[in-house]
Amino acid sequence: MADKSKSITPSGVAKRQGRKGLRRSKTLNARRLSKDEVAETDGIIAASGHVRPAHRGQCANGPRPCPWVACKFHLYLDVNPETGTIKLNFPDLEPWEMKETCALDVADRGGITLEEVGEILNLTRERIRQVEVFGLEKLKIEYSDLLGDD
Repeated sequence: MADKSKSITPSGVAKRQGRKGLRRSKTLNARRLSKDEVAETDGIIAASGHVRPAHRGQCANGPRPCPWVACKFHLYLDVNPETGTIKLNFPDLEPWEMKETCALDVADRGGITLEEVGEILNLTRERIRQVEVFGLEKLKIEYSDLLGDD
């Protein structure tokens, strides 16, 4: 019997229902590249003549959606530095189909609600709240001596 909780997108990917039509993020296990593969990749990047911006000033007025998916502030994917796994935050979209692509652009706009953050990051409002609490606790511990708290 067919599962009624999922629908199929035009690209053939199952889309979860109940989260405003967004699909859950997908994690890909990345294998380590050999030295030859790294050299080949570096050669391709050098030959293309494209240089990724080094700081915010170089990309603030750049093209949108942002083409630099490998940038740590791009919202399309996240790379775990310890394991090298790649998490696709929006597996059913291409980078150019996203409304927001840069976390720094979102931060420049100013304060937004938990619902808006959840929509931008493809996370639930509750998960955003949990991350916020965790971050505030970390800051409190890190700067407790400056705040005078014991």
